[in-house]
Amino acid sequence: MTTEKLKKTIDDNFCYRPDFKYTHDNPYHEKLEVFDSFVLRDEEAEVNVGRWNDLFKNEMPLEVEIGTGYGEFMLEYCQKYPNVNFIGLDHRFKRSFALAKKLDKLEHRNFRYLRARGERLEFMFAENEVQSVFYFFPDPWPKTRHHKKRLFQKPFLNACHKVLKPGGTLFVKTDHDGYFEWMLAQLAGDERFEVLLSSRDLRREHPEHFLSLFTTKFEKIFLSQGTLIKSLVLRKR
Repeated sequence: MTTEKLKKTIDDNFCYRPDFKYTHDNPYHEKLEVFDSFVLRDEEAEVNVGRWNDLFKNEMPLEVEIGTGYGEFMLEYCQKYPNVNFIGLDHRFKRSFALAKKLDKLEHRNFRYLRARGERLEFMFAENEVQSVFYFFPDPWPKTRHHKKRLFQKPFLNACHKVLKPGGTLFVKTDHDGYFEWMLAQLAGDERFEVLLSSRDLRREHPEHFLSLFTTKFEKIFLSQGTLIKSLVLRKR
């Protein structure tokens, strides 16, 4: 392998490494500081490993959404289920700031928001600390040369299995056929998870399911275009 290719391989996998450090120069990083009562930025999230319930000052179930996006699910879910400790996370700056302004107006303050990367899951949460992980409509990285950037692969599954409690659940939704098939391939032979649901048409096959009751901004667009919503529900054995 050439030095250039080796460097690229290291860069592609760097987020999973214990010595990873956030580097950026974005004005919204500083702007987010105004919401520091509930927003944690970069490595600030990782100092709470194993003590998130201490931060929330209760013992309610801890639930995590990776890739919160515009926050429709987080905003609705937190208010509908005030008896959970909810943590949303995303690495985009301007979008995080816009969502923080909405979160600041909510009645129930049962949440924290992390300006962080999903690859850092096992460095933000301790073993058996999380009850549920939500992963909705991630970037499918459709080009073959970009598939290695997809979050849903072995390192991510390893992290989910580590942080989820026994019987804890991973909920997934995607609009992308290719990414869904990729997910199934990543799960092949992995006996650590029980597949509770696997659907290529969630709304038709499971209209009353929990996952059909919440509709994100992107999901509304996909549905209006006639795109079928694919879904997985995995339970840690």
